[in-house]
Amino acid sequence: MKKFKQIIAVAATLTAVTLLAACGKNSSSSSSDKTVKIGVLQLVSQSALDDARKGFEQELAKEGYKDGKNLKIDYVNAQGDQSNLKTMSQQLQKDKNVLNLAIATPAAQALQKQDSKTPMLFTAVTDPKSAGLVTNVTHPDTNATGVTDKVDTAAQIKLLHKMFPKAKKIGLLYNAAEENSVVQIKTAKKVIKSLGLTPVEKTVATTNDVQQTAAALAKQSDAMYIPTDNVCAAAMNTIGKVTESAKVPVVTADATMIKKAGVATRGISYKELGRQTAKMAVKIIKGKKVKDLAVEKPAKTELVTDAKRMKLFNIDASTLK
Repeated sequence: MKKFKQIIAVAATLTAVTLLAACGKNSSSSSSDKTVKIGVLQLVSQSALDDARKGFEQELAKEGYKDGKNLKIDYVNAQGDQSNLKTMSQQLQKDKNVLNLAIATPAAQALQKQDSKTPMLFTAVTDPKSAGLVTNVTHPDTNATGVTDKVDTAAQIKLLHKMFPKAKKIGLLYNAAEENSVVQIKTAKKVIKSLGLTPVEKTVATTNDVQQTAAALAKQSDAMYIPTDNVCAAAMNTIGKVTESAKVPVVTADATMIKKAGVATRGISYKELGRQTAKMAVKIIKGKKVKDLAVEKPAKTELVTDAKRMKLFNIDASTLK
């Protein structure tokens, strides 16, 4: 009888262990086998926006969401074409993704216009309120939230003035059709004037305009400031050649522009910006609502310099710390 009871006890234990193992297997398979679909709409191919996307994907992978395994990324790039933005936004809307990511303001505006229901994250957007994406950044009241790339424009202009105190005319090059750029230029002009300097503005509509316009602006300026402008960012190699030839120093809002044209800036890493946005995406995937996720600012900024141009303009990096 005692032996029989022992057999029953062992059988019961084995059954319990088997059931627990089965539950664990079902639980892990349900989380790992379920494919999460995310749409990504990028305005154009350029260093900052490319870095934001790479950072986004890398952080998702770190969080356990890997493209081709339990994640499907529907990536589309408008290459700066407005008609593409509309068509691609419609495509993402039909795909019924868990969420969509818009990289740059025009992409976010186009996507939200076509799809106001699917949760949308934005990144590389300077001022989501001015862009009409949200009216309340603390408690988003639309389907959109995300991470801005807004940097301290005033601090960047003051850095320019510190490096080049003899520069009296400050050139401003940007695309007037980009809300991001307009917001930054407005601040830049205010700070430039407060320092007793003169702003000189010129605008470009496409990258085809950049070489001629930058050359004209360089002749009228002692130094130049370029905001986080997508047209300028896509043509920074050209701007670098023009300004170096004219020996006119450039300070950029975007740190990734420095290696192509700038001397120095206090900027952000767009790869880190993408990573920060991905962390918000994970919260949405796990059930958080957009309205509960406040719009975030870049986690940190840093001094970025270009050694060649620092030497060209005789600037000592240690004086900028």
